[in-house]
Amino acid sequence: MTEHKLKSKEHAAEKERQQTKEPSLYRVLLLNDDYTSMDFVIHVLERVFHKSAAEATRIMLNVHKKGAGICGVYTREVAETKVVTVHEMAARKKYPLRCAMERE
Repeated sequence: MTEHKLKSKEHAAEKERQQTKEPSLYRVLLLNDDYTSMDFVIHVLERVFHKSAAEATRIMLNVHKKGAGICGVYTREVAETKVVTVHEMAARKKYPLRCAMERE
């Protein structure tokens, strides 16, 4: 391969690396309702979001008092998976717990 072609390929590869953007991040929120038990919300936070008991309790109280609580910040695909997982867990227990995601 000629030196010119090699430099051209190196330049193209470097330009592609420079144009690569970080993925967008999304906040995952639990939303308050009047029926889901606080214990279940804590359970979800510990299982799905890997929160300690103390952190799960703090977030649960935010959900209860402020109407919503931030569970974490993730890439779109991870956030979507966590939202679906929460909805499935809540449905199995017949709770109306809702989870949402919003772009950072």
